[in-house]
Amino acid sequence: MKSLWVTSRLWLVLLAVSTGYAQSTTTTVEVATATPSPSAPLDSPLPSQVALPPRQAWCPSQIFCAGELLQTVNVAHLYPDDKTFIDKPTSKPPQEVLNDFRNISTNTTYGQVVTFLQEDFTGEGQELEAITLQNFNPEPAFLSNVTDPLVRAFAQTVHGFWTQLIRETNSSTLCGNSNRCESSLIPLNHTFVVPGGRFREQYYWDSFWIVEGLLESELYNIANATLQNFMDELDTIGFIPNGGRIYYLNRSQPPVFIKMLHRYVTVTGDRSILTRALPLAEKELAWWDRERSISVRSPFTNTTHKLYRYSVTNSAPRPESYLTDYTTANDPSLPALNETQRAALYAELASGAESGWDYSARWFTHGHTNATLRDLNVRSTIAVDLNSILYGSHLALEDLYGNSNSTARSRHVAAANALRAGVLDLLWDEQKLAFYDFNLVTNARNQMLTAATFYPFWVGIIPDEVLASEQAAYGAFSSIHLVLNRYNGTYPATFVDTHLQWDAPNTWPPHQYIALKALSQLPTNVSSGPLPSRPDGQSTFALVPAGQLGLSETELPGQPITTTQNATATGTGADVNLLNGTVTHGGNASTSAEGWSAVLGRELANRYYTSTLCSWYATGGSIPNLLPRLSDEELNVTLSTSSLGHMFEKFSNLDIDSAGRGGEYTVQAGFGWTNGVLLWVASNYGDVLAAPQCPSLLDVVAVGGGGASGDGNTSGSQRVSSRPIFALTLVAATLLGLLI
Repeated sequence: MKSLWVTSRLWLVLLAVSTGYAQSTTTTVEVATATPSPSAPLDSPLPSQVALPPRQAWCPSQIFCAGELLQTVNVAHLYPDDKTFIDKPTSKPPQEVLNDFRNISTNTTYGQVVTFLQEDFTGEGQELEAITLQNFNPEPAFLSNVTDPLVRAFAQTVHGFWTQLIRETNSSTLCGNSNRCESSLIPLNHTFVVPGGRFREQYYWDSFWIVEGLLESELYNIANATLQNFMDELDTIGFIPNGGRIYYLNRSQPPVFIKMLHRYVTVTGDRSILTRALPLAEKELAWWDRERSISVRSPFTNTTHKLYRYSVTNSAPRPESYLTDYTTANDPSLPALNETQRAALYAELASGAESGWDYSARWFTHGHTNATLRDLNVRSTIAVDLNSILYGSHLALEDLYGNSNSTARSRHVAAANALRAGVLDLLWDEQKLAFYDFNLVTNARNQMLTAATFYPFWVGIIPDEVLASEQAAYGAFSSIHLVLNRYNGTYPATFVDTHLQWDAPNTWPPHQYIALKALSQLPTNVSSGPLPSRPDGQSTFALVPAGQLGLSETELPGQPITTTQNATATGTGADVNLLNGTVTHGGNASTSAEGWSAVLGRELANRYYTSTLCSWYATGGSIPNLLPRLSDEELNVTLSTSSLGHMFEKFSNLDIDSAGRGGEYTVQAGFGWTNGVLLWVASNYGDVLAAPQCPSLLDVVAVGGGGASGDGNTSGSQRVSSRPIFALTLVAATLLGLLI
């Protein structure tokens, strides 16, 4: 794969997260200002540039949108992250900034661009300010659901992290219509939670899991404010953009607003919000129907269905990833693209960003082998998750109407039923017992299993085959069983390792939530039997329906058991985490009968909790009297001697204590949806969560035998750490200037 990526454990510099018990006031959040860092002598001319892309009507700024200024600054590559520059407000009126740029636009040198940036722009993120949470309750009720003292203390600690991520628009620094400056920020009228790191503004789909956490934390006013901000955008923009910047105004993200609204009303009982929300929820669905729907004739039943896809109109590099897209389109090691081909590629890149999965091999037309981002096929993919979310949105909206509008209720039930029929026809494979994206180019289902397979179950689309047979029901979730036994971490986005961030080995908090919710949707008559046993001499791979993963067992990513060796690819030895009645870091086996879905839920919930806590602990986190801070010798392995613990946006399924990797930017910390899912897991699985036993950072190798007996807290089994290799990689990344 030709993709920029950085390996695990890149630690946050911007935000130092507090590590004590939940506090009632915030600490000061320092906003770092990146300084230009040229890669060539200041008097050197910039590299030559290709022709400018067309101006984008949806993004008219001559400073922060596609044009000569943006391309020149990005070609100079003075910041490790493309997003840094376009989040910097100007320090001068926009016309003066444009005049200053024109003065250096001929034979431009690195030094001229550095001076221009220093004199004409201020610090990124200055338009936002951290605020103090009033009447913050350090003891929300959900904590009483958690039995283990360490598990409870960590949940309470994470509950306190909201105080570090709450933001409001800083009216004193806004440019507004004053013409004294220009900014890319979309100002918001209400308080909100930022994800963290480079994501310093409100984001659409992140907010669903943030709101889940806010509701558990009883921060109902912040959850309400989050919804009000989205309603303001629906009012003024007509849809909910990807995030709170003008460079996101050509795309949305997975449409979870209505599901978010439904959760808020269900938990709080506040139906007063619906007076404003219901018409705007209709507006949200109308936008998706108008802008992203497509008629598809099924090759399986010859029935025509209206389904949905991610499809962004765009013919220029994304401003927040300008150099990355520019390089992808103009890579000299690949065949040259003409203007039409470049425009199509830029549309695919933007559509991938709209999906939230930017990027993954699931979007490649002909598989991941030898593919590059030029092979993206997002716009011609009927995505499982998108259509499931919209189905769930129709049902949620029908429920929110209550008895107030029978006509609207009937309309949404009909729309949901039509979507359900299309999802089951085009996306469900009754032989493989899984949901797959449908490819409009090949007119067939893709063969790659992804975490999206659980989205239909989450929203209640349960195929007849699953409802009729416990064996089929288990088969639909058997890949979770495989992951928990075969890998150290949680469920990956896909089972192929491409170095793209939405592929293996990365695991994402929202996917663990979706998988857990999907398991809970199964009726007891198909989920209460015992967990199937693997055949003699075989691994749990043998329990997965034939062809479901789209890979043979030997093609699956390996699980390292030493610094130079993976676990065996086949046979019982492949299940390196299998214990008696549970898995490593899977909680304690129940003393009473546990249905197979409850077992998988308990194990996945414990594995997620352990991944989150242990990666935070490995980066300096501690809890007084329960979890002492690691020594400097240990923290030096993760370059965290001055850190207080990080909550990462993604994790690795190869380790229990490391962040994910890959993608266009370094791994981020903060982190909104990670915190939200953690609190939700604590609330809903608190009685079966066992105290994690985090592996030693100083162990180079600690190997146990597959299938050993013991409980889910054993840390010495099946554990391998390759810290020296990692440390060298991280130091190299630091030297390359890739850290935040």
